[in-house]
Amino acid sequence: MKRILPPAIVLLAALALGGCSALTNSESSGGQAGPGVGAPAAPDEAGGGEGGSDGGDSGGEGESDADRSIVTTGTMTITAVDPLEAAAEATRIVERLGGRVDERSEFAPEGGDAGGAILTLRIPADELTGAIESLRDLGEVEHVATTASDVTREVQDLDARIEALRASHDRLLALLADATDTKVLIEIETAVSDRQAELESLEAHRRSLADAVSMSTLELTLQSEEVAPVDRPETFLDGLAAGWNAMVALGSTTLVVFGALLPWLVLGGLLALLIVWIVRLAHRRSRGAAAAAPGDGTA
Repeated sequence: MKRILPPAIVLLAALALGGCSALTNSESSGGQAGPGVGAPAAPDEAGGGEGGSDGGDSGGEGESDADRSIVTTGTMTITAVDPLEAAAEATRIVERLGGRVDERSEFAPEGGDAGGAILTLRIPADELTGAIESLRDLGEVEHVATTASDVTREVQDLDARIEALRASHDRLLALLADATDTKVLIEIETAVSDRQAELESLEAHRRSLADAVSMSTLELTLQSEEVAPVDRPETFLDGLAAGWNAMVALGSTTLVVFGALLPWLVLGGLLALLIVWIVRLAHRRSRGAAAAAPGDGTA
């Protein structure tokens, strides 16, 4: 037993050092895999000189847009006549494009408004622009903002670390098959479990990044006209335009009211004229009767 233990421990230590060095080399190579993404290239690389030959094998010529990993997120606020119906239509638009709704919150009408809704939309990255243009038809767009984050280096680093961990894990399994000492077996099994847990964590993070790259996230807020923000003039010309629009609106409203009242005014005027004519006619008859009465008495 004493003769087997030292060589096995030496093998285990050498394997651990080899795995660490592989991880270190993979991380350093992953950080250099894309000098053209996320950081400015060195002058010799940018000029295509001989000094950039080392980076040429790992992407020194620059990565195309198809090779880059971009995570796009955005927010959008729309004022709609019927926000709940608009939310249903937004869901149909996204599903037609191959997307989905991850979260959906709806608010019932309250205080005279028409309710509202907040949707977290997942849309294929190459369909995001078309989806935003289609969503504009749901009402008046109050706000649109998108943000793109380049995660190419993070993806490359994860791929390198996963590859190195898999190789180290396989070597540990091979050593475990040849080990005969109980203590060494326990140590190797512990190392295998640690590497397996770390590998699964990295793979889960890699899948999460892949999903974020392939499916953009858009948070859509649908609100009613009653709660929409009021546009306030910020300059003199904006104030002048707002005043002119208010005057035109007041004039239009006045004309509408006058048009609605005009038939009644005409009818009232005719009735007033009829009443005046009747009163005058009655007055004339009374005066004629009073004038004729003394003549008949003297005769």
